[in-house]
Amino acid sequence: MKELPYQAKAVIGRREMVYLPDLSLHLCCKADTGARTSALHAEQVETHEDEHGQLWVSFITHSGGPETPAHRLTVHLHDRRRVTSSNGHGEWRYVIRTPMRLGDLNFPVELSLTDRSNMRHPMLLGRRAMRRFLVAPGAAFLHGEP
Repeated sequence: MKELPYQAKAVIGRREMVYLPDLSLHLCCKADTGARTSALHAEQVETHEDEHGQLWVSFITHSGGPETPAHRLTVHLHDRRRVTSSNGHGEWRYVIRTPMRLGDLNFPVELSLTDRSNMRHPMLLGRRAMRRFLVAPGAAFLHGEP
């Protein structure tokens, strides 16, 4: 068997609870090794420029399903990227960068903003965010129960 090109920081399950402290969001995310970029559920996405020329994005999100209270957030806009979904459909998405805590691990994560209202989880953790993790697909919530 070939050796890993890195030392894994942790083993995560197919679903994990994460905390986004700058957004005050505690939510369940799904680990998706097929997705390059992580995604966060967002509705009513709007951008604006402040008096210093900095771009910001405002959106509504939920920390759980549609029945949970909505959160209106305004965050510095990190990027705008073309993202291709698993069905091959490409779209331009706004991307934010924010700290994330998964168990005892703290690291920055880039999240594309998209409507995930038809999905089971409000957040998807993609390969870029899982760079140093191993995924145990038969396990869930290895770093804390919901």
